[in-house]
Amino acid sequence: MELLFPLLILALLVPTFLGIRRQKKEMQKTTELQDSLQVGDRVTTTAGLHATIVALTDTTVDLEIAPGVVTTWARVVVRERVADLDPTTDETGGLSLDKGDDTEPPAGRPAEH
Repeated sequence: MELLFPLLILALLVPTFLGIRRQKKEMQKTTELQDSLQVGDRVTTTAGLHATIVALTDTTVDLEIAPGVVTTWARVVVRERVADLDPTTDETGGLSLDKGDDTEPPAGRPAEH
């Protein structure tokens, strides 16, 4: 019975210690990401906004969210760097949404008439 109390304390402190350790690692990773940002990087903010970095200062980042639309954000809102997947683009650099691009229907689906 006298061994029960120390085991209970240990059972409460170990998960707390591991949680704090994991949180510190995540904060360090986020800080490294924010310090390594460069102009031209595609990023996602904590609000879920996908944008391209056009300018940086020590505390702010200017994000282009649409062609010609630039907004200024606090640098800490950048959550992750997005890898470009090299989508099919037209001559203007935008996605081509022309219906004639894909002439074959997806497998197992009937063609549109």
